[in-house]
Amino acid sequence: MKKLVLFDLDGTLIDSIEDLADSGNYALKQCGLPLHTVEEYKYIVGDGVDTKILRCLPPEDRENRELFQRVKSIYLPYYAAHSQDKTRPYPGVEALLMQCNKKGVLIAVVSNKPHAIAKEVVHHYFPQISFAAVVGQKDDVPKKPDPTGVKLVLSQTGVSPSDALYVGDTCVDIQTAKNSGLSSCGVLWGFRTKQELEENGADFIVSDPQALSKIIFA
Repeated sequence: MKKLVLFDLDGTLIDSIEDLADSGNYALKQCGLPLHTVEEYKYIVGDGVDTKILRCLPPEDRENRELFQRVKSIYLPYYAAHSQDKTRPYPGVEALLMQCNKKGVLIAVVSNKPHAIAKEVVHHYFPQISFAAVVGQKDDVPKKPDPTGVKLVLSQTGVSPSDALYVGDTCVDIQTAKNSGLSSCGVLWGFRTKQELEENGADFIVSDPQALSKIIFA
């Protein structure tokens, strides 16, 4: 049985893609820029706010720092105010987290979402769940796949990498696990494909939380 499970947030614990898309498109519309579909946003998000904004911009405008900052300055407060409009936990996720709590398996979140928003979203959607840590992107924690956030949680909990599992839905998550010396599990209910997870060397791939529980409690 694992002693610690670290989860990605967006696309892993919560289905947040519509709020992420709506907020991105709101900022783009305010700046008179082309919008993107929800499906396109599944490949725009996942690498932190700055990368998301760059991917949102037309290719010919990605070197325009003034435009970048304008879009970002509109996006951040709008998303902070609308991050819970359409977002919901994935089916079965809360039950899995409760099972971890009951069986003494520590759980944590390491996300590329801004730290303050990540903490607020986790508290809002999982108020009954005890997390050992919630780590989002901030100045002293580089975005994933840098291992800093994961290593911070390992240090705080005193768990060795061999006793921990990282769970996520994108190549960034699998790379984060590798960079941190952890085994990895890719989930198929998120934003990306099985092929992406396989190509990046996920140790496990699951299609539902029940299958994930068998890996955690094995």
